[in-house]
Amino acid sequence: MANATKFDRWYRRAAIGIPYAWLIVFLLVPFLIVLRIALSQSELAQPPYSPVFDPSAGWQGLKDFFGALSLENFRLLFGDWLYVSSYLRSLTFAFVSTLILLVIGIPIAYGMARAPRGLQPVLVMAVILPFWTAFLIRIYAWITILQRDGLLNDALMILGLLPEPVTWLATDTAIFIGIVYSYLPFMVLPLYASFEKMDETLLEAAADLGCPRWKAFWLVTLPLALPGVIAGSFLCFIPIVGEFVIPDLLGGSDALFIGQTLWTEFFSNRDWPVASALATVLLAILLVPIVFFQSVQSRALERR
Repeated sequence: MANATKFDRWYRRAAIGIPYAWLIVFLLVPFLIVLRIALSQSELAQPPYSPVFDPSAGWQGLKDFFGALSLENFRLLFGDWLYVSSYLRSLTFAFVSTLILLVIGIPIAYGMARAPRGLQPVLVMAVILPFWTAFLIRIYAWITILQRDGLLNDALMILGLLPEPVTWLATDTAIFIGIVYSYLPFMVLPLYASFEKMDETLLEAAADLGCPRWKAFWLVTLPLALPGVIAGSFLCFIPIVGEFVIPDLLGGSDALFIGQTLWTEFFSNRDWPVASALATVLLAILLVPIVFFQSVQSRALERR
């Protein structure tokens, strides 16, 4: 009995400690490395920043190392409109794209959840199917579709919706199309999971009480699906903010996203400290809604 109790104790500690160890090794430690580079200065050397800590210098070397760190790169970010506009553009596109994904994803997920049981796995597979093709290949396919003589213009002209070809590539519209297409499964699947486990008798009760179907959806269905809405929104918003491939291939060169700015600073300018500062601020910005959501969820659980 004592051995079983001891085993249970170690099992609980391992179950709690392994996730924390994972987060420390693969999240906290890399973040501290990036933060340390962000507080350094750019150098034409290898590595391309200074100061570099020398353990052989002992305590004095450690003091000199920390004394040479500065916040100059962060001051540069907020003093240069190029970086500020990159953040604003990325956040704006991510917010608008997430709203579009919600508008499109909610009816798709609701239709999947209300489909016959035997058909639901087929519909889920249809949503996942695009992931079987490489991401870059799908984006290059959209380049072909969005050209002036591409499939989209041809289809719209055949339907009589366009009198002549329109320029889609290198526009904000092309970026939105690519983002919505690429991230739609991340929105649909969490919504489908919420809709699918919903108790349909609640809608029947609302109908018996004289509630119209649209009002029952707004007052009953959507609030119950709120966890899926929040999960899908986070799954889409966070990676869209740092998106690099879609804006670079489908967008124009007149305005940069934060992902493109990061790539330029790292690989073209080889300014690792500024690029690390960009990444650090981006992480801080993305942590704000996550912490806010966690606090709201904790309060809701306490009220229960």
